[in-house]
Amino acid sequence: MQAHPFWSSKISVELPAPSIVHSHLCVRTARISRAPLNRVAHPSQDPAHTSGCLNARNRMASHNQHCAFAPTLSPLPRAQRRLRRARVRADAEPAATAPRATASLIAPPPSAPHTTPKWTPPAWLPAYLKARKVEVDDALDEAMTKGEDTSRASRLVDAMRYSLLAGGKRVRPILVLASYDLFAKSGEGRKHALAAGVAVEMIHTMSLIHDDLPCMDDDDFRRGRPTCHKVFGEDIAILAGDALLARAFEVVATSGAPSQHAVRVLALLGEAMGAKGLAGGQVADVEAQGDATVGLDTLRWIHTHKTAVLLRVSCAAGAILAGASDDEVEAVSTFANRIGLAFQIADDVLDVTASTTELGKTAGKDAAVDKATFPKLMGLERSRAAAAELVDEARALLAPYGERADTLLALADFIIKRSN
Repeated sequence: MQAHPFWSSKISVELPAPSIVHSHLCVRTARISRAPLNRVAHPSQDPAHTSGCLNARNRMASHNQHCAFAPTLSPLPRAQRRLRRARVRADAEPAATAPRATASLIAPPPSAPHTTPKWTPPAWLPAYLKARKVEVDDALDEAMTKGEDTSRASRLVDAMRYSLLAGGKRVRPILVLASYDLFAKSGEGRKHALAAGVAVEMIHTMSLIHDDLPCMDDDDFRRGRPTCHKVFGEDIAILAGDALLARAFEVVATSGAPSQHAVRVLALLGEAMGAKGLAGGQVADVEAQGDATVGLDTLRWIHTHKTAVLLRVSCAAGAILAGASDDEVEAVSTFANRIGLAFQIADDVLDVTASTTELGKTAGKDAAVDKATFPKLMGLERSRAAAAELVDEARALLAPYGERADTLLALADFIIKRSN
């Protein structure tokens, strides 16, 4: 058994008769040297040469004497000469009879590096996202202006509006609407889904305000402009976040949704904010900074509770308000959980690969504070592959719904393939 020089596998080869090897060797050498065969008399035409080559001990000497291509060959160890003859025979014989090996290759040749094609969104998606964003922004603005007079707390309200209406992709409220549309029999309860989306976005904004504080992630920019505490001070920023959280529950409770649905959504929002949700995930994230023992299991727990939880609540709320069954709510919730983790991985990758201008927030901040991230533990390529795998798992969960789930599936791709 000899080691194959290209694939480092083992192969057992049945060697053909010397005269056949010699004939093919001359042809192979002619190809290598690119010399025209018709200009040199083939040595096999000389009976004396052929007879000499049949003698194993004189084969090389006879070849050197009579073959015009012999000077191009350098003496090789016996084992390498055998392998060369075997390769020449396999090269020259017809494909149907070429395999003369008695054992198959153990390992295939290395495949070409995998490259992920650039994602192209469905033609309808940009217009859909734009329309939904306008719808959500209008509802957010209305929610901040409706209600009793707040003139005595104008600075607080200004801080709330500053952060809430600062832009953003509005992914979470759009997920609420898309989930509602997947299960709704009619559009009668869509206004209730929009109210739930407003509530989720208010909670999300609260988490960003608090996350940016010096005692947390200590960030100076968010969505392309100074963070809330940089403009209004830490005290007002903390209170603005608290007020947004309270307003979120008020919006759902007064939306007019059927009570059995509204109560379930309120319970989901409350759970998402507690020790089993955002607060618990944020604590674990802070404690993990600079801790070299943090592994992938801990990191997954952090972002299942800190990041994925609001996406899960978004999809579950939309399904509940549409009257979906418990199994359907569970399916779409698990889908969102996978997407939430993929979202965080994509966010970690962008922190490494994008600029501050592209992100709208400080780039490279995770590495600067020695934060546990997926690229830090897995590397960029493995992180991208993990995000893609999570999206594939998420897509499989919605496969039973066919084309009805196209919007949610497109949003899943948009979430992990975004550039900011």
